[in-house]
Amino acid sequence: MRRIYKLLAAAVVALGISSQALAQEALEVTEIRYQGTVGQVIWIELAEHLGYLAPLKAKWVGNTISGPQDVQAVVSNDIDIGGAFNGALVKLIAKRAPVKAVLGYYGVDDNTWSGYYVKSDSPIKTARDLLGKKVAMNTLGAHHDFIVREYLERNKITDEEAKQVTFVITPPVTGEQALRQNQVEVTTLGGILRDKALERGGIRPLFTDRELFGNFTAGSYVLRTRFIEQNPKASKHLVSALARSIEWARNTPPAQVRATFESIIKARGRAESADAIQYWKSTGIPSVGGVILDKDLQVWIDWLVKEDLIKPGQIKPTDLYTNALNSYAAGAKVAAK
Repeated sequence: MRRIYKLLAAAVVALGISSQALAQEALEVTEIRYQGTVGQVIWIELAEHLGYLAPLKAKWVGNTISGPQDVQAVVSNDIDIGGAFNGALVKLIAKRAPVKAVLGYYGVDDNTWSGYYVKSDSPIKTARDLLGKKVAMNTLGAHHDFIVREYLERNKITDEEAKQVTFVITPPVTGEQALRQNQVEVTTLGGILRDKALERGGIRPLFTDRELFGNFTAGSYVLRTRFIEQNPKASKHLVSALARSIEWARNTPPAQVRATFESIIKARGRAESADAIQYWKSTGIPSVGGVILDKDLQVWIDWLVKEDLIKPGQIKPTDLYTNALNSYAAGAKVAAK
């Protein structure tokens, strides 16, 4: 009898190994190329650390500081997955970039948002006070650009008047310095840069993106359409693994998430600091599993139409994204505002 049990146990183990091997063979690729961010942990890195990505392996090919560059690297087949601000994606896909948005990866929630700050003694109190002033932001034509324009429009500043506001491209890490040295009158701050600046004092928010829009997904990951067509199983496994990692971070105590991020940064050995992780508060993603909603893209479509960058009816949200690869898509809801 004992021999029979041993034989059965061996058979079960063998079947398990065979099943695992079959599961690995079922995916069309074995690795996913991506670009990381210095001092931060992105979702594919967390998914691999948690074991969700296996049998796929994440292959880091370098770092990026620009969403449009990250997506361009996807288009040129230098990496397999990358992400950018949704407005930038609308413009790229409207120009027939062969990519499809598959997952929301950053945005605004109760704890993660960006503010537009002035010095505490600044005379700037209203949108009209911005006329003739300079506003620092990381790039033009993206998230922070749009938010400032929306703030002006909602406060009855005409398009002609808005031309009096000068947008100054400023690296995020020097935005606070530019404000304190009077190089600009308003600067954009978010995350660790905002929190450190507030610790030093002497600044106050004029407005925030969350005040204008509430909680929303601001950027999405994309895959090449050809990659999806040629690797449907791997694509679905990849996106669902990333979605699982987002949900893990959304539902795990922040202190534990921070500790996990710090261990990942330390283990990967890229000669970088993990100091910024102590300021991590939340994912910034209000939808379950990063599921993309029409409204996440429609707001940017409307803006680009208004700016005459695309034609009315030229593109609709469903042309830009798919949730078919995301295992959380069925019944997903946006977190309460």
